[in-house]
Amino acid sequence: MAMHQFMKKTITRSIRYALLAPLALASTVWAQNKLPEITVDAAPLVRTPANSYADIVDKVAPSVVTISINEMRRMGDRGGGRGGNPLLDDPFFRRFFGQPEERKERNNRGGRGGDNQEERGEARRRPTQVGLGSGVIISSDGYILTNNHVVEVGDEIVVTLLDGKTEYKAKKIGGDAGSDIAVIKVEATNLKPIVFADSDKIKAGDLCIAIGNPFALRQSVTMGIISATGRNQTGISEFGNFIQTDAAINPGNSGGALVDIQGRLIGVNSAIFSRTGGNMGIGFAVPSSQARSVMESLIKYGKVQRGYLGIMMQDEITEAVAKSFNLPHRNGILVAEVLADGAAEKAGMKPGDMIVELDGKPFEDRAAFRTAISSMEAGAQVKLKVIRNGEAKDLNIKLGEYEGNPLAAQPTPVEKPAEKAKAPDVLDGVTVTDVKNEYRQRFGIPEAVQGALVTQVDPNSAVADAEVNPGDVIVEIDGKIVKNADDAVKLSEEVKNKEAVRMRVSTKGQTRFVVVEERKDN
Repeated sequence: MAMHQFMKKTITRSIRYALLAPLALASTVWAQNKLPEITVDAAPLVRTPANSYADIVDKVAPSVVTISINEMRRMGDRGGGRGGNPLLDDPFFRRFFGQPEERKERNNRGGRGGDNQEERGEARRRPTQVGLGSGVIISSDGYILTNNHVVEVGDEIVVTLLDGKTEYKAKKIGGDAGSDIAVIKVEATNLKPIVFADSDKIKAGDLCIAIGNPFALRQSVTMGIISATGRNQTGISEFGNFIQTDAAINPGNSGGALVDIQGRLIGVNSAIFSRTGGNMGIGFAVPSSQARSVMESLIKYGKVQRGYLGIMMQDEITEAVAKSFNLPHRNGILVAEVLADGAAEKAGMKPGDMIVELDGKPFEDRAAFRTAISSMEAGAQVKLKVIRNGEAKDLNIKLGEYEGNPLAAQPTPVEKPAEKAKAPDVLDGVTVTDVKNEYRQRFGIPEAVQGALVTQVDPNSAVADAEVNPGDVIVEIDGKIVKNADDAVKLSEEVKNKEAVRMRVSTKGQTRFVVVEERKDN
């Protein structure tokens, strides 16, 4: 017994020694690995405009808010299959990355109670976030500027300030799809409003900073330059005249601030061009001057009162068209049609006039000119310089109010009518007929348009060279009005000996001048 106990103690002691040996060796190694001596400079960076924009961000950030859009949904409703993810419901994301914009139907699946939940009404409903964007505080008493597409749907608008804790429910003062600008308001005081700059004075190459909430990452800051100004053919909105920037803008930035390096607002971030769904260095912002004009109109009138001239402009002035009107150059805006009872008609404007100046400022871009007119209030007085028959003429015009395109028509498939009337000479190779009611819907011809309907065009004819197509309506030949097919035939006989004849044609309500010239290969 004694011997057994001794052996047991000896074995235990041996194991203890065996375990301690590696530990002792490791301690020796660790003692040799001393921490290196490093130099630490704990002083803050000496910030200058050359190495930091932190001071600008500190100045602007309190004026930029997060805007959440909520819908009241039944308990268990997962938002029409989107899983309740606010990023997938972001209005910015839906609009510019191919998602449907319309609000989806409520999901009635599953859940106990079925129709009883609907009968219980709001007792079984809760706010669910379906959109996320940004906004800019413009007054200390709670007016906030944002994009219209951020707040155009939803039951509840919630604004969160910089601290991430202070929240307000906001009401929508008004929105304007034409410029993608909206104004909302919260009941608050002592908010920090942003300072506006004159966006008309910025230039490509100026530095800029974008602040917003991309992908729900609050108060993200990106920096870039102004890539271009006056981008007005983007298709983003009807009256857009956007600033282009390479400052990174992503879903959630919508409605946020684009500022200069003095922290002044130069634009409201609105959209991006992207093939991947992310930033590609091409972002667009509504200029602050335009946003301010829309904002003031929304607050004052509850809608935007846009100036309206009452003309239709031609996309391009060819050399042949310019020559036919005796125009000294093509640097202007050709009036293709003057609408009845509009401001332009009352002031004596005529089709064929070329607008070269608006209030002393030269214009040759029709989209920029349209934006300039629409930015003025209805009733404003403007002075236009036009060239008519080779001579300059001043017109003083009192603008009307824009109420939508009066000649808008729904496009419809083009079919060939059975009724035909062959026209000679200048219309050689062209088949025309009267514009009857049955053809208006078929060809998308507005009621206001009268003339001779083109039903067939010989592809080898001079008229085909002038890009007159079936479905077009000839409304004027050589300066004389065409009311029907007979007029077209008669007038074509009068000009059959001319080498070039000017015609005015209407395509689905859009009017333009063309010049039909004798083919040199005949």
